[in-house]
Amino acid sequence: MKPKLIALCLCVSVAVVSAQEGPPKDPKATRTADLVELVKLDPTIKLDIRYAGSNNFLGKPVYKEARAFLQRPAAEALLAAHKDLARAGYGLMIHDGYRPWAITKLFWDMTTGFQREFVADPKTGSKHNRGCAVDLTIYDLATGTVVEMPGGYDEMTPRSYPDYPGGPPEARAKRDLLRKAMESHGFTVESNEWWHFNFRDWPLYPILDIAFGEIK
Repeated sequence: MKPKLIALCLCVSVAVVSAQEGPPKDPKATRTADLVELVKLDPTIKLDIRYAGSNNFLGKPVYKEARAFLQRPAAEALLAAHKDLARAGYGLMIHDGYRPWAITKLFWDMTTGFQREFVADPKTGSKHNRGCAVDLTIYDLATGTVVEMPGGYDEMTPRSYPDYPGGPPEARAKRDLLRKAMESHGFTVESNEWWHFNFRDWPLYPILDIAFGEIK
């Protein structure tokens, strides 16, 4: 179920939002950014970048390119999880990785109330902005079909919680399989999003507002 945001103004451009204020500075973030494009590590990592299309909670594209990046250590850990899952017959499908700060600001401005439990406050920035968070699911290697989970990606309901007890047992088992693989390689699941995983080194990286096309 997607939240209805009809009453919200969706005409605010990313450029205008970004111009309102810049990303916060974190003096503890001392590591130099080294963003890596995930599909270049392994082409069997699939992409379904929802924010590059209209199949997202805003109902419109906010990315100009359907690409996914992570800081190099996080990307290498993700690849290790992908290889572990392959032994069970599954692969990773990425919905989002590094996210420019301006997009986080846009998400905050376009949500209210309960919805803000599922978006980051731009005043503190997001782990996505640091290139150390990834949104993903798994697909069946034999068929290429995305597996069923207890709730949908970006579904702003309790079904998104990683410990939600409802839904088909098979779906919960796949959710838990994904979590086990990611946690075994230095990621932790977000407390209210089964699809969102944070890499352990995230505090070391700065909050970035770099467009995908500017990443070398």
